[in-house]
Amino acid sequence: MKVLVTGGSGFIGCNFVRHLIHTTDHAVVNLDKLTYAANPSSLQDLENHDRYQFVRGDIGDPACVEQVFNQFEPDSVVNLAAESHVDRSIDAPEQFLQSNILGTYQLLQAAIRWRCRLSSSGKSAFRFIQVSTDEVFGSSPGNVLTDEQAPYQPSSPYAASKASADHLARSWFKTFRLPVIVTYSSNNYGPFQFPEKLVPLIILKCLRQEPIPIYGSGEQIRDWLYVADHAEALRRVLEQGTPGETYNLAGNCRRTNLEVARTICGILDERRARRSGKRYAELLTLVEDRPGHDQRYALATSKIAQELDWQPAARFERAIAATVDWYLAHPQWVDGSLRGGYHLERLGLPGYSHPPQPSGPSGDSTDTQRG
Repeated sequence: MKVLVTGGSGFIGCNFVRHLIHTTDHAVVNLDKLTYAANPSSLQDLENHDRYQFVRGDIGDPACVEQVFNQFEPDSVVNLAAESHVDRSIDAPEQFLQSNILGTYQLLQAAIRWRCRLSSSGKSAFRFIQVSTDEVFGSSPGNVLTDEQAPYQPSSPYAASKASADHLARSWFKTFRLPVIVTYSSNNYGPFQFPEKLVPLIILKCLRQEPIPIYGSGEQIRDWLYVADHAEALRRVLEQGTPGETYNLAGNCRRTNLEVARTICGILDERRARRSGKRYAELLTLVEDRPGHDQRYALATSKIAQELDWQPAARFERAIAATVDWYLAHPQWVDGSLRGGYHLERLGLPGYSHPPQPSGPSGDSTDTQRG
């Protein structure tokens, strides 16, 4: 099939695009706005591949989206385009509403119009995959695993914007019969992740010999999913998933933020020891917690295991070590990612230390953090 992947130059997107190209015969069209967290060099090796095409554009621009559908005639859509950093959503929520909610709306509308033009078999085979997050469910209490039927209880502007987009997508299935499938992913880690996220931030703070900020007590629990496993899960959902259904995608690997940080520090002690002889863990610094910080995320993955025969393959200890090794081996990629104005500083501080900027005349955010 020909798959339209939105946000394909971002972290999960570029890994998913590469997975499709290297493991299937599918063709891929990557529609990406190339905001601060997207790095074109992440897919540089595919630039001349006969099954890969790139289009720079915004899913919130209806004319652009319409043109992409008409020109490339996709058989399916995987929507990975999103503003995704919780801290930035605290500083400047408006861009998250524009991209995650209104952008998804424009994409759904274009998909409906395009599907109406397909043959009967094309209509039946068409899929729209809305890629979401475990954060829409809010914090999981005690030892409970959150299944796909759990109520939405988003805590941050980011989670609320993704929850809104999910509701739109699921209603487009019920009202317009668009073959929508929604996936919920736990925390991802692996190559090509923008350095504002926890794992690459810890790695780079260590290499710079700078304090490593850990929010609150550091005892917040997350489920960690290696991005290559996520890419494989998305392919299963795309090829075998049932329209109207939802699927949890998680690594079945729950760790506190402090445990993750100490693991990375220990790997770097072995890979690149400090000249002072001190351990990298001594750089860990507890700081004021994030507003509305959920304590625990834990997804149940029995549904996708039973229905699509998927389960995560990566072991955390090996995959996190491979991730550290990747960042050590790709300093140029890291330098390129940081040219947009982000310098590993903390965002999303209480009291709006980076207050939202007003919209310009065109309605576009003038927030300089966009990069």
